[in-house]
Amino acid sequence: MNKGLIALAFGGLAIGMTEFTMMGILPDIAADLKIDIPMASNLIALYALGVVVGAPTLVAFTAKASPRKVLLLLMLLFFIFNGLFAIAPNKLSLFVSRFISGLPHGAFFGVGSVVAARLAKPGKEAQAISIMFTGMTIANLAGVPLGTYIGHHYSWRITYAVISILGLLTFITLYVWMPNMTTNNDSNIKQQIKYFKRWDAWLMVAVISIGTGGLFAWISYIAPLVTNVSGLNPDRVPVIMILIGFGMFFGNIIGGKMADKFSPSKAAITSFASMSICLVIVFFTAHIESFAYPMAFITGMISFTIGPSLQMMLINNAKGAATFAASAGQASFNIGNTLGAYLGAIPITLGYAYNYPSLIGVFMASIGAVLAYLFLIKVVRPQMNL
Repeated sequence: MNKGLIALAFGGLAIGMTEFTMMGILPDIAADLKIDIPMASNLIALYALGVVVGAPTLVAFTAKASPRKVLLLLMLLFFIFNGLFAIAPNKLSLFVSRFISGLPHGAFFGVGSVVAARLAKPGKEAQAISIMFTGMTIANLAGVPLGTYIGHHYSWRITYAVISILGLLTFITLYVWMPNMTTNNDSNIKQQIKYFKRWDAWLMVAVISIGTGGLFAWISYIAPLVTNVSGLNPDRVPVIMILIGFGMFFGNIIGGKMADKFSPSKAAITSFASMSICLVIVFFTAHIESFAYPMAFITGMISFTIGPSLQMMLINNAKGAATFAASAGQASFNIGNTLGAYLGAIPITLGYAYNYPSLIGVFMASIGAVLAYLFLIKVVRPQMNL
């Protein structure tokens, strides 16, 4: 395996931990700040907003630099910003630092996706991208449960200090292993921005922003779901996070193979439809304690088959603007994060149980499947016939 891909996977590990650990320790942060869980969930939304703002901004700012230099800069910023979040002294500084810690996320995965595809053998591009995202799944498998355990038993600030250090380690691996590459041919920022004058570009934004919200409507409230509805002891939350991580690990690999073997669009439709079915099952079985464990694994697996196919849909559809489009895809993914967390909170604030956000997830994932099908018949098939 190319060591450059391993370095990208380290970045996925660090970013996966900073994004998904928040879900596992949300009750601990809420208790520390003396606020309720829906209010604390704004930390999820603020991070996602940081990704949305940072993805196009940082890609535009670094458009003329080589991919290696860009990736190194982004990981340096990740190290600094997450360190600030870990030591933030009050609620205001905590919310602000959480926002800025999200800035490098989208740009890293956007640039990293294009770099991974360039490092891959022909026909293996989606699987190369899935290797980068494997770091994120390993975060959910091992890093997030460990961070959740530390947050429960010691301090969530220690968790995020460790995450900041992981960013520094990623910087080192990129410096040592990432080969020098020529500046992308699509480095003309005006050319890249023109991509978003096309209707199909905005269709892709809608596919990702709405469809992936199904995952976040569920996972944003996973800790109170399994403790308040399933009846698990809070000490079981790290176990649930491990099972979700296992599922995401295998789902990411499966998703890469699906996108390469069939087509990214068909793989995305299948993933979104399967996610909808899975979340329906979660809603009706959440009160059964023994179901909490297998459904955590299955839902995590099915939900994470979607990543490689969406990235390949963006790259394939944005010739001449691949880096900007892939970064915008990560911004869209985090719009889904924001929408899922926000809309998922609505039934909770209305007094419904914590399994009701899953129904919001069903609705969002179903729309994602419909929009992906529209993309297939209105964009992909006409291009194949040219």
